[in-house]
Amino acid sequence: MHVTLHRPDRLFAAFIAAGLILGIAAPSQSVHAQTPDYAALIAAPDRTEADRQTDARRDPLKLLAFIGVKTGQIVLDMGAGGGYSTELMARAVGPDGKVYAQDDKMREKFAQRGGTPAMRNVTYVIRPFDDPVPPGVHDLDVITYFFAYHDSANLPIDRGVQNRKLFEALKPGGILVIADHAAKAGAGTSVTGTLHRIDEDTVKAEFAAAGFRLVAEGGFFRHPEDPRDGKVFRSPVPVDEFVLKFEKP
Repeated sequence: MHVTLHRPDRLFAAFIAAGLILGIAAPSQSVHAQTPDYAALIAAPDRTEADRQTDARRDPLKLLAFIGVKTGQIVLDMGAGGGYSTELMARAVGPDGKVYAQDDKMREKFAQRGGTPAMRNVTYVIRPFDDPVPPGVHDLDVITYFFAYHDSANLPIDRGVQNRKLFEALKPGGILVIADHAAKAGAGTSVTGTLHRIDEDTVKAEFAAAGFRLVAEGGFFRHPEDPRDGKVFRSPVPVDEFVLKFEKP
């Protein structure tokens, strides 16, 4: 795993001590892309038990199939957090692909994951959400944005700028897939900081304003029994979540 910094960070020394390489590798070109065996990569014996427990909630087989990520592709994983989704994407694109994992600060959990063989094709990018793409990175095949877009509503950033930069970073025909916790219709961004939810229609409108075209909606995270009026953490019922696929025309 490579690490690039937009600004100094107190965990920088820990990354260097762990032997991680500083710098951005040149993006590869996604030629001869093939659909990998998603079930096989999920079943890989070197995946952690913690990730397998997360699988029960995230249902990665359905999510990867919905994304349609292929070998050799170039991916940006927004709000990478602890790196669960980043690693799945890294396994899916394979050694000929490339994954950029963006966050606005270093995460210790990501650092722990970063030294594993599965993350060799990953560059960890420390950049603000409204300037997430490193210089020289372009023509991305896929952008993923999982359960973090609502958090960006709580940051001192311009989401319109963020979304336009994501649009510009994709190649024509490239896709952006976003999943998040659903708020009640009409809530907009009013409960992003309290309930950690966002109105699905608000997300659709904001990405449409940036030039994206909505091409598919995934229903595999929907839970109509969720009243969508409580915090997502330790919810007494499964949380209703939406998954949207956008395309750059």
